[in-house]
Amino acid sequence: MSIFDKLFKRKTTEGSEPPDPGPPATAGAPARPSTPAKNPYDELFAKAVAAAATHDFERAIDLYDQAIEADPSRAETYYKRANALKDLGRLDEALASYNEAIERKPDYAYAFCNRGFVQHRLGQLDEASHSYDRALELEPSDAFTHYNRGLLLQDYSLWPEAVAAYDQAIACNPEFSDAYLNRALATLYQGDFEKGWRDFEWRWKNAVRLAIGEARNFQQPLWLGEQPLAGKRLLLHSEGGLGDTIQFSRYASLCAAQGATVILEIQKPLLGLLGTLEGVSKLVVKGSALPAFDYQCPLMSLPLAFKTTPDTIPAPASYLRADPAKVAQWRTVLGERRRPRVGLVWSGNPNNPLDRHRTIRLADWIEHLPPEFQYFRLQRDVREEDEATLESSSHIFSVDDELLDFTNTAALCECMDVVLSVDTSIAHLSGALGHKTWVLVPFTPDWRWMRDRDTSPWYPSVKLYRQKIAGDWTELFVRVAADLRREFTGG
Repeated sequence: MSIFDKLFKRKTTEGSEPPDPGPPATAGAPARPSTPAKNPYDELFAKAVAAAATHDFERAIDLYDQAIEADPSRAETYYKRANALKDLGRLDEALASYNEAIERKPDYAYAFCNRGFVQHRLGQLDEASHSYDRALELEPSDAFTHYNRGLLLQDYSLWPEAVAAYDQAIACNPEFSDAYLNRALATLYQGDFEKGWRDFEWRWKNAVRLAIGEARNFQQPLWLGEQPLAGKRLLLHSEGGLGDTIQFSRYASLCAAQGATVILEIQKPLLGLLGTLEGVSKLVVKGSALPAFDYQCPLMSLPLAFKTTPDTIPAPASYLRADPAKVAQWRTVLGERRRPRVGLVWSGNPNNPLDRHRTIRLADWIEHLPPEFQYFRLQRDVREEDEATLESSSHIFSVDDELLDFTNTAALCECMDVVLSVDTSIAHLSGALGHKTWVLVPFTPDWRWMRDRDTSPWYPSVKLYRQKIAGDWTELFVRVAADLRREFTGG
């Protein structure tokens, strides 16, 4: 079930009518007890709810449609139909169905709440705000509405107001883990690391749904900085995406400096790359058997363990190194440098919740790339909509996908004059190598790029280019192109 749904217990008497007494008795025959005609609505509605509960949303929608045909007066049927449409991503249809529910029941608070969520996803921010306002007028103590409103306020870049909305959600439901987590991200974005890292631990309440993996039920105690590490074996285990692992693996050297023998468990694609990481005694691929250890800590809990503030982020000029032999191989392949070389990354993992904000269509960017440069694709996966653009762009050198593992990509980054990237693992890779990296940041950015700055406290070599208007990449492309010419061609 989506966290944005709040299901009702159906009142079976709502909108019901007296039963049909049946046909009159035949004249002269003994009267027989009349049998009420069976209303098909109740059975259809119950089957639809059951189908939705098993995530068979297509069947649920078909059954809700039949139930509506049997009785079009029930607001709840339109509401639940809208929820199923929403879960299938059919947002325009969901919006219409929520409107039908509200038309039949103008005080339907949860329909207003979920309508606001769909309007938000459709980019109708002002309409979503009005829906949430109305929902809170009707149900001021509904935690879900306060939470959804906080997400909307973030898209307006009203971060203090978003935090206040999450506070309200938590006041209504003190166990609302998603509200704690999003409050953490909003406070981290604003630089309040003390509160942010503490709230961030709530991520483990919904770890599977958040795609960071299952909470690990180790017998060994969690280390969060309280116990001395001298002479102890410490397991650091990855979570989240590859970029998260690259970013937070920097803490391994701090643990080793306290006397720990550091065992680092990571995703398989990073095995070759992180072999150069200082402070690690043993690398283990996630899913493999683990050696003995005394303490354990998830990588993204290390800032809490070290009481990290924006001023104490461990940010060396570089903490990863490309393989010199592979760098030499790439330089041979690329040949003589005739023009400045630019590495390009325009899209990330489509399953990332923020992907709709950060990913760029290559066709939108390519016309703004200055022709006096040579461009190289650094991302492994290319979406179908970008394939034709890439094939027709003779000035973008595209490497065979099989060559773009992280060790090869790291070496290729070292052959570039600058890496231009949206917010993906390649941006973290290039920054960790200490290579000149320009990151294109959406109007509503990920928390780690923080606010009101064009540099990153995590990566000294990274420069940030921020959208000034939500969804408007063109103005940002123009600024990047001007800076490319200014820095590399004197233009």
